Amino acid sequence: MQNILIINGWHSFAASQGRFNKSLFDLTKAHFESTNDYLVRTTEIEKGYNVEEEVTKYLWADTIIYHTPIWWFYLPFKFKQYLDEVLTAGYGEDKGMWISDGRNQKNPEINYGTGGLLHGKNYVLTTSWNAPEGAFSLPDEFFKEISVDNGPMSGFHGMNRYLGLELLKSLKFYDVEKNADIKAQLRSYKEFLNKKFKVRLTSLDYEAH
Repeated sequence: MQNILIINGWHSFAASQGRFNKSLFDLTKAHFESTNDYLVRTTEIEKGYNVEEEVTKYLWADTIIYHTPIWWFYLPFKFKQYLDEVLTAGYGEDKGMWISDGRNQKNPEINYGTGGLLHGKNYVLTTSWNAPEGAFSLPDEFFKEISVDNGPMSGFHGMNRYLGLELLKSLKFYDVEKNADIKAQLRSYKEFLNKKFKVRLTSLDYEAH
C-alpha cells in the first residue's frame, strides 16, 4: 500500500481559470482511487489549507505529485506561500521534515542541503507553460537552450532535495494557452501514470474544459 499526496498549486488570479491543471489533478486522483493499492490525500491551494495538517500529509506520503501552472516563470504566489509556511512549520525533529541545512561548523563549506528527513520518498512535478518547447530547446530562443528543470524550476527541485525527496519525473506541458493539443497531452499523462504506478485507469475520458 502506497500513500499518495496530490497537490494542485493553481489558484484564481487575473484571467487564469486553471482548467488544465484541474484536469490533471482530477485524472491523477481518479487513477489512484481506482484501486485499493493506494491511499490518497489531496490539497488544492484554491480551497485553502491548514498548515499543521499539510506537514502531516508530507510525513504520511510516499509520493507527492505536484501540479502547477507557471506564472511569470515560477509558481503561483499562493502556492509559493503554501510551501513557505508548510516547510517552515516542518522544521525540527519533532515535526520531522528537516532539522538543519546539514552543515557542521568544523567545515561549513560542505554538506549543505543534507538536513532533510524525508528520505525514501519521491515526487512528481507537472508544469504547464504558455511558452512553446522551442523556447527552451532552440538556439537563440528565450531560454538559451536551458531546460525547464535546470532553469526556471531548478529552485523547486532544490527545495525538494533539501527535504530529502527524490525526483521521480518532471513532466512539462508546453504552449497550453495557444496551440496545445490538450487531449493528446492528457493522454500522454495517463500513459505515464499507468507505466509508473501500474494501475489501469477507469474508462472516464478526462478533458480540459
